[in-house]
Amino acid sequence: MVHRIVERFGPEKIILFGSHARGDAGPDSDVDLLVVMPVTGSKRDKMVEIGVALHDIPLPKDIIVTTPEDFEWRKEIVGTIERSAVQEGKVLYARTEYGAIHAPRSRVRAHSPSAA
Repeated sequence: MVHRIVERFGPEKIILFGSHARGDAGPDSDVDLLVVMPVTGSKRDKMVEIGVALHDIPLPKDIIVTTPEDFEWRKEIVGTIERSAVQEGKVLYARTEYGAIHAPRSRVRAHSPSAA
């Protein structure tokens, strides 16, 4: 999922947040991803575009898109998704200031009762 977003959309950062990041995901939990990237036009349209690109991945997912500028100021505001992502999230991908990338191999697996 992360690899596809990086290849198709070139974000600056992707953060897993919510129950999967905390380690308490249940069988009905979705995968919450905050995608930080420049957006021309509507962030909502970009969220839909990313969702369509991931349609064949059989996991429920909630993709939130924010711009780098919005991320920087919103991460300080209590109650925002950005703040929650910074406090409890796991960075799955981040472009560095030197142009190199950091993309740890991390997979989010569907919850199964036998995976205890």
